Amino acid sequence: MKLSFMWHMHQPDYRDATGIMQMPWVFLHAIKDYYDMPWMLSKHSGVKATFNITPPLMQQLKLYYDKPQENDKFLELWLKNPSYLDEDDRNWVIKICKSSNYETMVVPFERYKELYIQEHFNNDELIELEILFMLSWCGIYLQENSDLVKRLIKKQKDYDLEEKFLLLNELSIFISGIFDYYLKLKKEGVIMISTTPLNHPILPLLMDMGNARIANPATNMPKEYINLEEDALMQVKKAQELFYDTFGFMPEGFWPAEGAVDEKSIELLRFCGVKWIATDEEILFKSLNSNNRADIYFPYSYNDVCIGFRDHNLSDLIGFTYRHSDSYEASSNFISELQKIRDVNPDAVVFVILDGENAWEFFKKNGFNFFNSLYEKLKNLPWCETITMEEICGLSLKKLSRLAPGSWIHGEFNTWVGHREKTRAWELLYLTKRDYEHHKESLDKEVIEKINEHFLIAECSDWFWWYGDDHYSEFGEEFDELFRSHLINIYNLINITPPSDLFIPVIKNKSAQSFWLKPQSDISPVINGKHDSFFEWIGCGVVDESKIFSTMDKQRGPIKRILYGQDDEKLYFAFEAKMKELCGSDLIEIIIDPINVRGKVGFETQKVFLDGLEVNVACKDQLEISIDKSKMKNGEIHIRFELEKEGSVIQTLPGFGELKIDVGNDYSHNWFV
Repeated sequence: MKLSFMWHMHQPDYRDATGIMQMPWVFLHAIKDYYDMPWMLSKHSGVKATFNITPPLMQQLKLYYDKPQENDKFLELWLKNPSYLDEDDRNWVIKICKSSNYETMVVPFERYKELYIQEHFNNDELIELEILFMLSWCGIYLQENSDLVKRLIKKQKDYDLEEKFLLLNELSIFISGIFDYYLKLKKEGVIMISTTPLNHPILPLLMDMGNARIANPATNMPKEYINLEEDALMQVKKAQELFYDTFGFMPEGFWPAEGAVDEKSIELLRFCGVKWIATDEEILFKSLNSNNRADIYFPYSYNDVCIGFRDHNLSDLIGFTYRHSDSYEASSNFISELQKIRDVNPDAVVFVILDGENAWEFFKKNGFNFFNSLYEKLKNLPWCETITMEEICGLSLKKLSRLAPGSWIHGEFNTWVGHREKTRAWELLYLTKRDYEHHKESLDKEVIEKINEHFLIAECSDWFWWYGDDHYSEFGEEFDELFRSHLINIYNLINITPPSDLFIPVIKNKSAQSFWLKPQSDISPVINGKHDSFFEWIGCGVVDESKIFSTMDKQRGPIKRILYGQDDEKLYFAFEAKMKELCGSDLIEIIIDPINVRGKVGFETQKVFLDGLEVNVACKDQLEISIDKSKMKNGEIHIRFELEKEGSVIQTLPGFGELKIDVGNDYSHNWFV
């Protein structure tokens, strides 16, 4: 068996027209992930992986090599004496400094935990919050190898302005060595490096928006869309040029942004000299008109381009499920999943591809313990060899006669077009492109180059990801404004007045309320699995899993909505689902912390006891569960559910991690997630 890891390292372009970064996520992930991920791999001789580094990440990371505060809005404000900040800037800095994951990044710092719940800060407290926020983003390498970081972590309070300058300088020097480290590991044969079209665009949608309707006939298409094949070619060519300037060699492979492919985009990549790509298993299933999972465990060739098809289940286990598990147990489970594949096909080639940065802030120690355990097991596994994507091209390849259009999410494009907001963003892009074409002949070469730069940035997939109701970010308004600013700047460069539509936010009234409602009162429904009465669940909380918010995505299981609530005696949960799919599952596991209750129940009507807690289950029209509270002390519990089928977790609920519940039934504080 051969196993190919690919870690996709990507951030959108956060620069405005002046070139200043409007959000600090590139810098923060640089000190937490971009060095740590290959470093953790390098500690285990013989284990290999492919790292896909996107062009916007290359461009922006270089801005932090020297005086990073001059290129980043947040760092400029972060470095200032808080007494010089006006109210808006002060509030924005606080908002950013409270964006760390609470359980894994805030809780380990006792003083950060104290400050995190405060609403107002004096200047000394704000300096402490700023430095602790930055320390919470420092990865394990920095925590173990930087004397300054170690000293500041140990101190935890009474920081001064000078320590901010020292820390920023230390982190800037560290970031400037990241790409050199990748090159070193490549020369040692530990990693291979690939890239993505310049601004992470959905190439099939640029070349022909009609692909969206081919992949899903119900897609709400933009009005009067136009093909942008010239832009698609620029996206590929400019990515290759930037990659060569950064690493000194031409990339042989591409991860198409969002795993999005169609036959025209593959032809374009082949024309540009790309030898291999990777995409998702759903594309293969659609191309073969088959759902046989055994088909994904081979490398394929289409139009002389080698293709690896991502195992969605294994990738999601790492990206979404293992964060909740003990590191050793999680890594052992991954090996057992590989063993199941090998038992059927000893020569299988398995592709595990996922985001290389966003998942780890949900793991303890930034995923270090998990990766250490996993890589150590793989190193000593005689029947499994890790192999890079470039090495896979030398294997025997199966030929594909057809490649269906689609992406890594459900084999469709609806994450980027179809919803009113997403479609509106495309329409604004097309409007700007048409107006540009009308004035293009009157513009000089330098202006045209600047305009093309703004168009290529505006075609980034990330803008369209955050539009709509399928993902949520506290910074959605900032993303929206930044997207529209690129189109406005194109009109300014043409020297004509931008249409008023570009000054109207695309995102309207976007908040967590679209997918999550807090419980408002006691409920006491009958647990019989039936839709007896709407009034049973009045006042309950609701989590809409179909609109779950995340910086990532995954295959969503059969459960679509969770209703929940409590009375003095019990907690109540109802799971609305595609019942045929739900009944095809084996069981659901209930995990309650910190009282350490964990147990599995089937879907038949029954009463069971989990560590002394009475649990009632019923499943007919919907799955309903009640849990006795009599042995729970007043205070907060954390509860989540894992739906299993054939020994594998197919859905983790809620999708964002866990519900934190005050079992004291105090609605003056409400429940929260």
